Amino acid sequence: MSELLIARNPVEDSRLRYLLRIPHAGGDLVFRTSDTWPRVKALYCHPVSLAEWPDDAEIVERHPLRSCERRGASIDVILQRARENRSQLVFTSARGRDVVFWQSPRTRKQARPNVRTPTARAQGIEQLAILVDSHERYAYRFAGQQVSTETCALPCGDYGLNVDGQLVASVERKSLADLVSSLINGRLRFQVADLAALPRAAVVVEDRYSQVFKLDWIRPAVVADGLAELQVRWPSVPIVFCETRPLAEEWTYRFLAAAHTWAVTESAALERISAARVDIATPAAATDGPTTADVRAWARSAGLPVPDRGKLRPEVWQAWRDAHPDAGPDDGR
Repeated sequence: MSELLIARNPVEDSRLRYLLRIPHAGGDLVFRTSDTWPRVKALYCHPVSLAEWPDDAEIVERHPLRSCERRGASIDVILQRARENRSQLVFTSARGRDVVFWQSPRTRKQARPNVRTPTARAQGIEQLAILVDSHERYAYRFAGQQVSTETCALPCGDYGLNVDGQLVASVERKSLADLVSSLINGRLRFQVADLAALPRAAVVVEDRYSQVFKLDWIRPAVVADGLAELQVRWPSVPIVFCETRPLAEEWTYRFLAAAHTWAVTESAALERISAARVDIATPAAATDGPTTADVRAWARSAGLPVPDRGKLRPEVWQAWRDAHPDAGPDDGR
């Protein structure tokens, strides 16, 4: 009976600690690899000649094969055991050279797309300040982009954008499992309703939309119908599927950067922001004084020159205080 064999690599200092041997019509194939099964990620396999298989190989695992057939650029391997029985050896290319990866159905779902995210600044913004909700676990770090982050309690969403003390955009991050569970228990409906109160908001999902129809613990049609209903009821809050976590992080960065440019450059956007104001829950928000947006609007009505964004000059704040002697204390900006 044909068997899949896994032996310990006799080269002790090798990072690929195991040898994988599978039968093949043209002769057995041998690979060096780093583990005995692709459980949490696809395993890189370095092909070697059959002569490298030791005569006294230290066999770690031995599994009878039900099937081992080549189909196109991959070899489908099916073992005779109840769990972890299906896998593929995929022959592909990376950075101009031929490579082989060993993947299972689980790791195939998590496979990275064959893309490289750009490093160019979004909207030309030199340093985008992004607010991260204090309840967010394993938050995006935006390490590859021109971003600074600040942790605070956001009223809605996981990643937000502050313009003149107002939350003008927010993104709610979801894994597929969290998306489905929150949709079923009704929590997602309230989250989307909160996001719809903002000028700009979105929900980003770290998976493919096609994975919705591969769910086996709930009827896929229930999830698809629920998502469609949310989009019809709150069309201003798109639900975006981004395939992987890095792509979802990249999309979030670009979305918030575009929202920032929209907020500070378009007069119509500024009017809408003032009508849909959502204060950010930070200690600085406890002051009774005016916000930068309030003083900016007053200065414009008084004919004082002020910039469209950023801090106001001290003389503008002093002019506001002189015109409002009975108002509460400002924040000293």
